[in-house]
Amino acid sequence: MPTIWFCLVAAMIVMYVVLDGFDLGAGIVGLFAAKTDDEKRLVLRTIGPVWDGNEVWLIAAGGTLYFAFPKLYAASFSGFYLPLMIVLWLLMLRGVSIEFRGHVASALWQSLWGVVFGGSSLLLVVFFGAALGNVVRGVPLDASGRFFEPLWTDFGTGEPTGILDWYTVLAGLASFATLTVHGALWVATKTDGPLSERARRIAARAWWGVVATIALLTVATLQVQPLVMASLAARPWGAAFPLLAAASLVALRVLATRGFDRRAFLASCTFIAAMLVSVVFGLYPYVLPSHIDPAFGLTVHNAAAADAGLRVGLLWWIPGMALATGYFVYLYRRFAGKVRLEDEGY
Repeated sequence: MPTIWFCLVAAMIVMYVVLDGFDLGAGIVGLFAAKTDDEKRLVLRTIGPVWDGNEVWLIAAGGTLYFAFPKLYAASFSGFYLPLMIVLWLLMLRGVSIEFRGHVASALWQSLWGVVFGGSSLLLVVFFGAALGNVVRGVPLDASGRFFEPLWTDFGTGEPTGILDWYTVLAGLASFATLTVHGALWVATKTDGPLSERARRIAARAWWGVVATIALLTVATLQVQPLVMASLAARPWGAAFPLLAAASLVALRVLATRGFDRRAFLASCTFIAAMLVSVVFGLYPYVLPSHIDPAFGLTVHNAAAADAGLRVGLLWWIPGMALATGYFVYLYRRFAGKVRLEDEGY
């Protein structure tokens, strides 16, 4: 039962990164591709109907984590207190900037909130990537199941570790490059004209950044976290996930070059999902490794709630997620197609 809930939490996190990832990426792309106020409004309209709904998956994943793995929730939310507060502020600033931008007919006002929107999107992407890097690298969990890390120390991966070091910064850069491509392909899919062309060019250039950072991050991960190689050695079939990610990344480039924006975007979705599943597979059964002593790490077994509660919770989780999935299917079908300034929205 704990493994089932581990997979469910992982699936919700993957859904969040794939869905909210493109509107975070759209915020980054808007900083560079949107040259006029009309084009900035178009970028916002590409995500207008869905951006707040996409964040439901983050809330659902957090709630499920609290229910299914309370020890993990307690340890991570106390140990990562400072970066979580930073992420909370960035999420608030991003939401406020989207809503406030059109409330005053002033070029200065709109430019200010446009920069806040793009800047908070960019920083969120980097912080989320660094957070994943911390989980993969491991944290200084002790025998009590607690830990604390400052924002940075000497930028090394040895003791004492900080939230930011060379490895987690590299993970943040990989996240930035990946979601920039993801967002650019979304904007290219949803718009026409010069804005769409500039988004395609950004995707093409950022693709090389994805290749470089992911290659470096893969090599670094194998050195920093020995659990990954141990997992692959024990379950060789798991190599299918990184191979799928590599194939999707190549397909993304080929499809984008040929002008198949929507298919390229779907390939980007597959690439992100396959990369995240590769991470999950590589760490299992750990949910939060300890680099002090592997015995102190939290696993799906020692961090999970009681089996009886997990079984009852599953009966509530299934219909709830079915309703949420149905809503998202309706939402994306309802707002399919290109966006235009004449339509209702931001």
